[in-house]
Amino acid sequence: PPSHLPVPLGHHGHRRTLGHQDLGSSVFVFPRESQSAHVQVTATLEKPLNNLTVCLKSYTDLSRPYSLFSYATKKQSNEILLFKPKPGQYDFNVGNQFLSFRVPENLGEVEHVCVSWESSTGIVSFWLNGKPWPRKGLQKGYTVGVPASIVLGQDQDSFGGGFDAKQSFVGEISSVYMWDVGVSTTEVVLAMYDTPSQTPLFGWNNFPYKIVGEVYLKP
Repeated sequence: PPSHLPVPLGHHGHRRTLGHQDLGSSVFVFPRESQSAHVQVTATLEKPLNNLTVCLKSYTDLSRPYSLFSYATKKQSNEILLFKPKPGQYDFNVGNQFLSFRVPENLGEVEHVCVSWESSTGIVSFWLNGKPWPRKGLQKGYTVGVPASIVLGQDQDSFGGGFDAKQSFVGEISSVYMWDVGVSTTEVVLAMYDTPSQTPLFGWNNFPYKIVGEVYLKP
C-alpha cells in the first residue's frame, strides 16, 4: 500500500478521541478483551438503505468469536453485523438473519474483507483480500433502518450497548468504509489501498469517530 505520513493527533502528548480526520496509515488498536472498549462511528445516516457495502482490515490472533462491525437500530440490534465466530468463517447479518462464508484460516495475516448486499435480489457479495467469493442471498426486499448506532470491536445486543467481553475484538482495525451502493471488485481493491473512487457514506480518508474506553489510534 502507498505509505502516508502519520496524522498528527492534536497537541504533543494529547490524544484526540473525537475526530473527523484522514486516518491515513493509522490503525485502531484494541489492546485487550473488554466489555466496554469500542470505536463509535459518528456518521449520521439520513436515509434507510436498500443497498450497502462495508469494507475493513483487521489483524488479530483471536480464535474465539468476535465482532468487527456492528450496526444497530432501536428495533434491531443485528441490523448489520460482520462477525467472525471462528478462524475460517465470517458471518454477515442483515435484519437479524445471517449468512456464513468459509475462508482460509490465515492466523497472523492482515485480512481485508468487504461485504455488500442489495435488497432487490437479496444478493450478498463477499471479498477476502480483494478476491470475490461465490455470491449468496439474504433478506430480499428488506430495508435497513436508520438512525443507527455503528460500533467497531463490540457486538451490540441493544442500541449502543449490551456488549459481551467474550465477543470483543482484540487486535487492529483500519481502512473502514461504508457505501450506500454495491461496489465492484475494482472498487474493493482500491479501498484496500485507501484510494476509493466512489464517495462512501464514511471512510478512512475522512473518518468520523469517537473512542470509548481503551482503544488507541496508532501509526
